[in-house]
Amino acid sequence: MKLRAHLVSLCGLAALVAFALAFAFAPSSAQIGPARSYLTIATGGTSGTYFPIGQAIALIVSHPRGVERCAHEAVCGPPGLIASARTSAGAVANVLSVNRGQVTTALAQSDVVSEALAGTGSFVKAGKQTHVRAIANLFPEPVHVVASVNARIKSVSDLRGKRVSIDDPNSGTAATALSVLGAYRISKWRVKISHVSADVAAQQMQTGKLDAFFFVGGAPMPVVRDLIARGKATLVPIDGAGRKRLLASKKSLSSAVIVQGTYPNTGNVETVGARAIWIVSDSAPNDMVYGVTRALFNRANRQLLVQSHPSARAITLSAAPKETVAPLHPGAARYYREVGLLKN
Repeated sequence: MKLRAHLVSLCGLAALVAFALAFAFAPSSAQIGPARSYLTIATGGTSGTYFPIGQAIALIVSHPRGVERCAHEAVCGPPGLIASARTSAGAVANVLSVNRGQVTTALAQSDVVSEALAGTGSFVKAGKQTHVRAIANLFPEPVHVVASVNARIKSVSDLRGKRVSIDDPNSGTAATALSVLGAYRISKWRVKISHVSADVAAQQMQTGKLDAFFFVGGAPMPVVRDLIARGKATLVPIDGAGRKRLLASKKSLSSAVIVQGTYPNTGNVETVGARAIWIVSDSAPNDMVYGVTRALFNRANRQLLVQSHPSARAITLSAAPKETVAPLHPGAARYYREVGLLKN
């Protein structure tokens, strides 16, 4: 009986200790904080412009508990938000993913977004992408035509019969490259087209396996700068009658110049350009989109943004709601109205 009583006593003491420990370490209402939510930003390949800038945006808008800089009003996105950038095949794939609800946000070229809304070009088969909205117009994206110095390519017309990479078939670069070739009346069957990323294309060019490649993105692009600096490549202009035809058929493209000094030993290069647009699903919560838009343009985050890539310097609040191609998401529009950039 004494042993039984002793065991009962020990069990009771153990229960009491367990209860006390549970109470002591249970999170208080002040510790629990807001529920976590997640946001993905689809970008592009790691060698391009979208990925580093997407990473910077994800860092800026994330608002996990305990981050000191988020203690200040409007510096971070909505409390509990965890944002991340992920690689992708490129702008065409990004638009399709946002429209299908597979990702909430993405970066995409303005000319690709324009085709998506109209159901033309790369979206003839998929049809009009009706669930795509815009958060912000970000930065210019000039079209680079990079040619091996050994290939003797002086103009786009010289690409006939050459080995040319136009990036992944689902990239914005591929869509734009085909438009450029078409404007110069070069059938894709007259070019030996391959689909490799810019960094792989640069490697193939150095080993003599490739004559040229297209890249649409913010300048300077590191792999292009390296090739030019070592005398391996040159930039080919997009100019003349071909450019006139291209701009007449693609209203979302505009005249552009890769200015002298952007790349080593290179003067001004005439070309065309698109704009990088931060797009979002129309089903994204208004408060979330409002919060990330406000955080992106908070002055406290400017340094984080511009350190990601030189093109990020062109991201400005005044330009953000303009020429977005897609309709603004209501959450983003709310912020732009608050700061006086949109009328009520």
